[in-house]
Amino acid sequence: MIMSYSKYFSAEGFCLYWGNCMEILKELEPNSIDMIFADPPYFLSDGTITCKSGKMVSVKKGDWDLLDEFNNKSEFHHKWISVCRQILKPSGTIWISGTYHSIYQCGYELQKQGFRIINDICWFKPNAAPNLTRKCFTASHETILWAIKDPLQKQKYHYELMKNTDWMGDIINKKGKQMRSVWCIPTTPAREKIHGKHPTQKPIALLERIILSSTDEGDLVLDPFNGSGTTGVVAKKYHRNYIGIDINIDYLKLTIERIKDTL
Repeated sequence: MIMSYSKYFSAEGFCLYWGNCMEILKELEPNSIDMIFADPPYFLSDGTITCKSGKMVSVKKGDWDLLDEFNNKSEFHHKWISVCRQILKPSGTIWISGTYHSIYQCGYELQKQGFRIINDICWFKPNAAPNLTRKCFTASHETILWAIKDPLQKQKYHYELMKNTDWMGDIINKKGKQMRSVWCIPTTPAREKIHGKHPTQKPIALLERIILSSTDEGDLVLDPFNGSGTTGVVAKKYHRNYIGIDINIDYLKLTIERIKDTL
């Protein structure tokens, strides 16, 4: 139970906390979380450009995405993964999403801290934005690491569900075939942004696959970088309990509006 921080929002099996996740996570009960999904800052807000709705825009996502030196970034990932490790059950798993700007540092920390990496998932985005610089290949995927806290434990994995579900629109994974580690899922559609936008919002389809594959009903799912709350929306939809933490109150307000649609 969190003692120093009051819940910003609470519904049945659903809690949001406003504040620095480094501090709030330390107050959660050790060995209590079944699964963590984390989408930490990628630290892309460095003055470069990207394409949005066909227009050239700055890659500044917010002050939370600013950190300059490599060692500072490495220390950041070391700290948040450390506190997440403390609260995961021995058989608990963690999923971390990122690009090459961050995911290798996260993978290094996972292995350094004793996790066993189960899979690295390539999330292929068939509708990825074009590269306007024309100096490199168009970035059209993100990597998602899936790891277990105790290498001697057996991870929870719903093999038959993943194999026998019709994942609409995924040209790689077909019903009746083993699910591969490459997932074809479009970026977040406009209908999932009707209550507001987050610069790195993940699509519901992505979190559905993650949560359904590695948790059971009643399990406790945590997202230390809640953002727009997609993890919480999916957890609530499929009868999982949820804890979300974010330092930006506006994103918590956005999450509340989204979660009302599932209540």
